[in-house]
Amino acid sequence: MTPDLPAEEAFDDDNGQAAADDDGSSGLEPLSLRLGDEVIGQRLDKVLSGLMPEFSRNRIQQWIEDGHVTVDGAPAKAKMTMLGDELVEVAPQSAPADQPYAPEAMALEILHEDKYIIVLNKPAGLVVHPAAGNWSGTLLNGLLHHCPALAKVPRAGIVHRLDKETSGLMVVAKTLAAQTDLVRQLQARSMKRQYLALVWGLPQLSGTINAPMARHPRDRIKMAVSQSMRAKPAVTHYRRLATGEIDRKPVSLVHCRLETGRTHQIRVHLQSLGFALVGDALYGKHHLIPVFPRQALLAGRLGLVHPGSGKFREWAAPLPEDIVALLQRAGIDPALAVIPEMDDQPDPVAGDYDDEDDDY
Repeated sequence: MTPDLPAEEAFDDDNGQAAADDDGSSGLEPLSLRLGDEVIGQRLDKVLSGLMPEFSRNRIQQWIEDGHVTVDGAPAKAKMTMLGDELVEVAPQSAPADQPYAPEAMALEILHEDKYIIVLNKPAGLVVHPAAGNWSGTLLNGLLHHCPALAKVPRAGIVHRLDKETSGLMVVAKTLAAQTDLVRQLQARSMKRQYLALVWGLPQLSGTINAPMARHPRDRIKMAVSQSMRAKPAVTHYRRLATGEIDRKPVSLVHCRLETGRTHQIRVHLQSLGFALVGDALYGKHHLIPVFPRQALLAGRLGLVHPGSGKFREWAAPLPEDIVALLQRAGIDPALAVIPEMDDQPDPVAGDYDDEDDDY
């Protein structure tokens, strides 16, 4: 099932939940659909999902549950079977999280923009989405100033996030149809995201970490490798690119490729092997934290099927100055911090898309 767009807590590093009231005035036009014989035997929610691809099935199901869909004048049920020739009337509703936020002028490093998408390089220290403790000064506020038309797209077109202190590439949808397309790519794992990290220690040259993850049993802010019933599959492929030393302690530059998108996945997986990220205040060794003021993690390459052209496109982020300085301090040539192009690499294994776990 295609997920609805993530709730606010999915985008906030502190997992703050935004409160918003839906006054019922969605600003979306009512729809009247006469069904044909081709839908006979299908569930209503599946039929509407096919006829209204700009909306996710979760969202359509919620409209049905809330009484905003009728079939031949009677309240609808999501699982009801269509017999053909029904008149289905839909009153689309805004999601509570679709409330407008204030545009704010800020410098955005945009690598690509067209009428469908924006690809940008997020700096460390920038929160992606407003939520408790961060109601302004976020990437969303800056996007609304850069492109006012994004006010008509849920969450200003944001479909995935990066942690506040992680820098690198993000894609933003400029239309509702493009946003739905990108969310479905995340679900199918056809959107490719690759990372560079500097870790303490010397991991083996390459490997795969296949370790389910869940919320930490004692510290709810953290995630952990877990075998509990609530744990979800998590797979990270890594390759060591170079080694060095900081304060006479070994460090390694590592390239990571993900098959799943769990909260803090790279940080947790590498730490589970004993190789915490340099500067990671949440999962690292506290006496080593002062070496670098944030986790040394870069979302360095992004690849996706363009919602307009249908062709695969990819972009690479330049190394931020603080990462360059950190590598030089470790005696590692920044020229070695290269993520290979994705065209010749196999697609990640498809899996469930975790709305709230798109934070690495």
